[in-house]
Amino acid sequence: MKYLKSQMRQLIKDNQELQTKLNKLRDEHNLEKNFALKALYHAEVAEGGKYQLAYQALDKPKD
Repeated sequence: MKYLKSQMRQLIKDNQELQTKLNKLRDEHNLEKNFALKALYHAEVAEGGKYQLAYQALDKPKD
């Protein structure tokens, strides 16, 4: 599974819990948004994370 910023942004846009986690990451670690997005991806999506299936669903073409 590959990190795609556009997919990660869409996933966060559709999920209030991830929005909160992103803001918390940015505040606690003083991260720029792009770095916080990537950190959140590795923490919550990659390698069987809680949101992996939702992220992968964004990759499928819509018919």
